[in-house]
Amino acid sequence: MFPDLDAYLARVGLTGPLPPTLATLHALLAAHTRVIPFENLDVVLGRGIRLDPASLERKLVHDRRGGYCFEQNGYFLGVLEALGFRVTPLSARVRFQQPRDFIPPRTHLFLRVELDGAGWLADVGFGSFSLTGAIRLVLDEPQATPHETRRIVRDGPRFFQQVLLAGEWHDVYDFTQEEMPPIDRELANWWTSTHPESRFRQNLIAARADSHGRRRSLLNREFTIRQADGTKETTVLGSPDELLEVLRAHFGLEFPAGTRFACANLVW
Repeated sequence: MFPDLDAYLARVGLTGPLPPTLATLHALLAAHTRVIPFENLDVVLGRGIRLDPASLERKLVHDRRGGYCFEQNGYFLGVLEALGFRVTPLSARVRFQQPRDFIPPRTHLFLRVELDGAGWLADVGFGSFSLTGAIRLVLDEPQATPHETRRIVRDGPRFFQQVLLAGEWHDVYDFTQEEMPPIDRELANWWTSTHPESRFRQNLIAARADSHGRRRSLLNREFTIRQADGTKETTVLGSPDELLEVLRAHFGLEFPAGTRFACANLVW
């Protein structure tokens, strides 16, 4: 039966009962993002990314791996529904560090959860800015999370989820609240994992949230720890074996000795 809630809750370190409440939603987001890393390593290794429920559960839960938005939020959708939440999968355009007149592809999946007549956003699949607590779908209201402060603003028909960094607001992604059905997820996942222009084909990426507002991230050879106050410490990795050790020690990702990753921007 999908999902195997007992296996998932054991993976993220939670125990029941877990009623479909805001407190439960916050707890699930915090636990999931601390334990299950964001990563695109199967894309870099040239493996296919499957989105069927059995494949998602095997990879994220039983194989103790991570994934990107279609895997992470696709599986989290099933978990929330099994716990009794009302959830809608939504599509978005990623635009962190992109001007608003640029139109990126609609290749992000996140979730809207209905609780007591209000909409809340949940997103465990946005790398270094995955939500560690739900945010309410209201406009122009700064909202604290266990990590960064967020808000939602509107520009015409588009909503923008934003993050506050060093006193400045940055767009994370824009959305129209259009639902993203499975066929659209399959198409966007195919582009993201196979198109040579996709960021996930060109870079090795991993990210995980820590407690106390800290985050760890890996972009090719650059391993960064970002503190809650925004200060960063970045280490440039010196060898493929050092990369394997960082993946193991900081992201819980085990690969056989001698594994080598190849993509355009990972150059030794």
